[in-house]
Amino acid sequence: MNVKFNQLSNAIRFLSIDAVQKANSGHPGMPMGMSDVATVLFKYHLRFNPSNPEWINRDRFILSAGHGSMLLYSLLYLTGYKSVSIEDIKNFRQLNSICAGHPEYKKNSGIETTTGPLGQGLGNSVGMAIAEEILRKKMGSDIINNKTYVIASDGDLMEGISHEAMSLAGHLKLKNLIVFFDNNKISIDGSTSLSVSDNYKKRFESYGWNFLEINGHNEKQISKAISKASKANKPTLISCKTVIGFGSPNKSGKASSHGSPLGEEEISLVRKKLKWNFKPFEIPKNILNTWREIGQKGAKLEENWKEKFNKKNNNLKLKLNQTYIGSDLGDLEDLIRKEKIKYFDTKPSLATRQCSSIAIENITNILPQLIGGSADLSGSNNTKTQNSKIINSKNFDGNYIHFGVREHGMAAVMNGLALYGGLIPYGGTFLIFSDYCRPSIRLSALMGLKVIYIFSHDSIGLGEDGPTHQPIEQLSGLRAIPNLNVFRPADINETLECWEIALKSKNTPSAIALSRQKLPYINPALSEENKCEKGAYIVNITSHDNKVTLIASGSEVELALDVQKKLKEIDIESKVVSMPCQELFEKQSEDYKKDILDRDSLKVTIEAGSVSSWQKYLGDDGLALGIDKFGESAPYKKIYDHLSLSVEKIVVRIQQSLRK
Repeated sequence: MNVKFNQLSNAIRFLSIDAVQKANSGHPGMPMGMSDVATVLFKYHLRFNPSNPEWINRDRFILSAGHGSMLLYSLLYLTGYKSVSIEDIKNFRQLNSICAGHPEYKKNSGIETTTGPLGQGLGNSVGMAIAEEILRKKMGSDIINNKTYVIASDGDLMEGISHEAMSLAGHLKLKNLIVFFDNNKISIDGSTSLSVSDNYKKRFESYGWNFLEINGHNEKQISKAISKASKANKPTLISCKTVIGFGSPNKSGKASSHGSPLGEEEISLVRKKLKWNFKPFEIPKNILNTWREIGQKGAKLEENWKEKFNKKNNNLKLKLNQTYIGSDLGDLEDLIRKEKIKYFDTKPSLATRQCSSIAIENITNILPQLIGGSADLSGSNNTKTQNSKIINSKNFDGNYIHFGVREHGMAAVMNGLALYGGLIPYGGTFLIFSDYCRPSIRLSALMGLKVIYIFSHDSIGLGEDGPTHQPIEQLSGLRAIPNLNVFRPADINETLECWEIALKSKNTPSAIALSRQKLPYINPALSEENKCEKGAYIVNITSHDNKVTLIASGSEVELALDVQKKLKEIDIESKVVSMPCQELFEKQSEDYKKDILDRDSLKVTIEAGSVSSWQKYLGDDGLALGIDKFGESAPYKKIYDHLSLSVEKIVVRIQQSLRK
């Protein structure tokens, strides 16, 4: 029996309707409205293989409008992905079901990225499209030639990140990027006319995009638009005029179908109108078999691809399998060890942003998969080195992206680069602007991606730029994000070690906070061991019978060592602990933590920022020395003194505490 197009599409609609109704929670309207577009895409155009969701040359499908997650789960189930069963769909939004309220990235599942915070999926898609261009250049267009497809809502396009991401995509002429705009003119509050009167055609054409407009319920128009977009020489937005809640007699085209179950009575009417005479979650065999046949086509596509790949020379095959798919780090440990030995001999005073640049320059010699960039601060972040080759619209055979003043977009693009597979992205801006990146950083951590954020100008040590640029609460804010390693190295040795940890990390992103001002070399002895791996270690101790433990990070380790010298002069013994990464220190054994932080000594933490993340180390009588107000505009040494972070003032505070 021949299955009609609308029956395939209705299978998505009713799985979505029934799952939302059973959960008594969710967004049925968007899947009902966009199921025709999705059906055309998966049936005729998308290259994917449910039996191998990680095939490197698959087309990527991103549901940026993550509130409509049942559209994606329905497609994965119908096309035969093992990750989503009918029981999972019945347990939509329930504990331990892969069918979460919004799509949550899981490797080898078909869910390409975590979406829901609107605009993020769009940003990820730009990163994926850039990654494809980079690997196509490295591997050849017969081996890497996939496309990235996105479904975006009006909310995605309202969010400011969409401007940043779409502007960059147009600038780079990412012809492999195709976005379907679900132009249903309805948002949660009601008609989009309440808040938006954009001319989308002019907007996207000004970015350098193609703009196509179609009826999102017309099979031929949808397919023709995709074919046209596939042959374009720049990215394409297809504005799909759709009806939200399509098929609902009383709720279609209305906000009432957006974010709430339709209700049993209305669902009965939808079944009648769309001639779907089946029970909840029941997909007739002929319809399910047709969907499974659509999914099974992918196995042949991958098989044909493998035949081409196997004809390539062994060096190329090894490069793809080990370097890009296998993420082999080569001689990284040996490189870091040699650099540490070299700088132990010279003991240079360098800003840690310079130290990071040294690390990047050396690492890029051995890791071609490292792709960097900066939000228009390359010279300040020191993210661009002599080994940086610029990626632009005419040449993707490089390793450095000028993101422009687009911090939020940059961070989302970095997530996309990591999600594509095989590449390790890093990107830089000032620490104060980590606030602009924060939603994307949170998603890096949630997804467990190897993404490296470089944040220079990490404290009041940047001086004259003043309180608008001096981070106070940013370090504590980043440390509050679960599964994010926040590093603040104190010298070249620690910077090299932090970079090594970040690159070795498999499921945790890293934020490396770096100084503008020069810092001295702090380690009295060379260690082949990576001491930063334990999060904290003893730098110097004047006596094992010490009365004070000075704990600091970054530039304040130098300050702590100076305080230690002053305390020694007045017969107060102490030890200095450098704590470049609190998150790693928290993972150490209780014995190690007790050894580093003596139970009986006065604990004093020193960091030129908010003290909130240090309180846990103080015990009952400890001192948290930092800044809980905004900075000042002045030379940095004067600011330190003004804000009571001078050697003399710290020593007085310690003496007062010891007398209690």
